[in-house]
Parts: sequence; C-alpha cells; structure tokens
Amino acid sequence: MKIASFNINGINRRLPNLLQWLQTAQPDVVCLQELKATDAQFPQGAILDAGYEAAWKGEHRWNGVAILSRVGAPVVTRRRLPGDHGDDQARYIEAAVNGVVIGCLYLPNGNPRPGPKFEYKLAWFERLIAHARTLRDAPAPVVLAGDYNVVPTEADIYNSRSWKSDALLSPQARAAFARLLDDGWTDALRERFPDDPPPWTFWAYLREAWSRDAGLRIDHLLLNADATARLIDAGVDREVRSQDGASDHAPVWIELEP
Repeated sequence: MKIASFNINGINRRLPNLLQWLQTAQPDVVCLQELKATDAQFPQGAILDAGYEAAWKGEHRWNGVAILSRVGAPVVTRRRLPGDHGDDQARYIEAAVNGVVIGCLYLPNGNPRPGPKFEYKLAWFERLIAHARTLRDAPAPVVLAGDYNVVPTEADIYNSRSWKSDALLSPQARAAFARLLDDGWTDALRERFPDDPPPWTFWAYLREAWSRDAGLRIDHLLLNADATARLIDAGVDREVRSQDGASDHAPVWIELEP
C-alpha cells in the first residue's frame, strides 16, 4: 500500500501537475495540504476521473486538506483536530482507508515569531501531540502525514544560516516534533535513510532554491508501531518539483506491507 503526502499549494492551480503525478506514481492514498479552495471549489470530478475517491475540508483562500484513495472511499472520523472548538482553520482531516488510520495535517507555519501566529503554531502542536497519543496504540496501522512546517534537525536543511529566525527551525517546534518521536512515532524517511541526510521535500520559490538544490525537509509521515513494522520503503518524488507550474513541495511517500 503506497501512501503519499503532497502540499499541492493550490489544488485548482496545480491540478494538471497533480493529475500527471497520480497517473505516473499511482499512489494508493494521498494526503493533500494547502488546497486553497472552498469545499465547493474542490475538483471532485477530475479526481474521480483519475480513479480516486476523496474526502476534504476546504477553506477560502488558505489552508485546506484532503485524503484521496483508489483503494476504497475514505471513511472520515474527524474533520478537525480536537482541543479547541474555536479553531475553524482547515488543517486536519482523519479517515480509515483499507484498514489504515490516516491523519492528514497542515501544521501552522508560525511566522513571524514571536507573535500570535507563532503561539498558534505551538498550541496546535500541543493539540496534535495529545491527539496522537490517543491514536498511537490503536489496533491498526496509523499514519500521520502532512506538512509539519518544522525542520527537525540541522541535517534536514541545506544550510540553516539564512533561516535562523524562521519558525520552521525554532527550538520550540523542533522540541515538539521530538516529543512526537519520543512518544513512539517513527519518522518514516529517517527510518529509510538512517545514515544519510533524508531527501528534501521543499524548495522555496525565492533565490533560485530549486536550481541550487537549497532544500528543506518539512513534510513528514509519522508511523505508529504497527505501521512501522509494515514499512517497506519511503522516498520523495523530487522530479515533480521541476515541472512547469509546480508546487514548492514534492510528494513524499511510504510503502506498507498489507
């Protein structure tokens, strides 16, 4: 079972790129972030024509998450992260797909810091950690996939010198991500590449980052023990980032044994 995460950075604008990648890569399940579309604007027809059923939570202009599946319709269990009834940003959707529990998330960026956006990022991270604890020991494989907006270590960025003040590298965000791992979640790409720097998943549009391979790793798939035991392979389809009109992210994926 191939499960991927892809920050599409505008699903309607990048729809041709998405459909081409779906046809080429043939993932079984895809978690999308940054739809930048309302529920009504989600291109359900085109996704169905590509062979995928979908569940999504949209938002006008920003955010938005979706789970696509070609192995049975996603059975949605949550459309928001618990812990704050007043938070209506479309950043989390959770579903059961073919025996796997999948949480698709778009964690807040947090810039500028300090400030309210950074405080929201940290509060959202705390809610994620709490909810992840309720999923960790589920009697099924669980995958928490998405754009975490955190560079876990210095090995996960080409050069941190110009990013020192960025919320993606903040000590607080890194510590929160480390707490997820300490709670028993496995970073699939790090598991696949234990002795080498894992491949980047994001290259900014600025400063010729793509041509210089000045990348970061901020898209992650975290696995509970059951999913970790089934892990066969993991990687990044980095060539997708080179296409005309591409997102600034590339799809990251895992393969699990049935």
